[in-house]
Amino acid sequence: MNKQEPFIITLSREVGSGGHTVGSILAEKLNVRYCDKQLLESLEKQFNLTSSGIEKLKGEKKNWLADFVKRVSPMPSARVLGLNPMYTQEFAFDVTTDDIYKAEVEILRGFADMGSCVIAGRSGFFVFKDHPNTLNIFITASMPHRIERIMKKQGLSEDSAKAVIQGIDQGRDNYIQRYAGVSRFDARNYDIVLKADGHTEEQLADIILSYI
Repeated sequence: MNKQEPFIITLSREVGSGGHTVGSILAEKLNVRYCDKQLLESLEKQFNLTSSGIEKLKGEKKNWLADFVKRVSPMPSARVLGLNPMYTQEFAFDVTTDDIYKAEVEILRGFADMGSCVIAGRSGFFVFKDHPNTLNIFITASMPHRIERIMKKQGLSEDSAKAVIQGIDQGRDNYIQRYAGVSRFDARNYDIVLKADGHTEEQLADIILSYI
């Protein structure tokens, strides 16, 4: 990756690994935008969904958004849902995970067009697989490390934290396999795979900088 030209760093991570914080630190050290919360906010505006709703939709193989729309209104208009007309010439109950993915790709590419950036999660490693100046990173951690972090962060019991981790892992992998045709846990997707155990987020960011 050449820092002297516009670049994209995609940072995928296991929940509870601290990867989100690593990405934030890395972006700050490189003085570039960190694209994560902004993406969800854009998707929320696009589809009138909460962050948790988007995550659930992405992890399911069924048309969950159609069910959501039915609960909101029998026949909502594109204006009511805040949807881009390019996706909804005649909006009925046919907004699917595919629509979420299309919106996500559009937003990711829009961020990249604005200059160098670090993109956390999403399907970045696949969306930018043909980009000439990209670095793909995956942050992993042992299950005990992840459970302990989630317990502290969310105030959960050990069993509840483990259930949260397993649910998110499966949902995210379903989503990536559907559109990228690979498992997000396949190390061949990435230039660097780092294990968080025994390292602070700052140390992990510095390891990535050293590699660059």
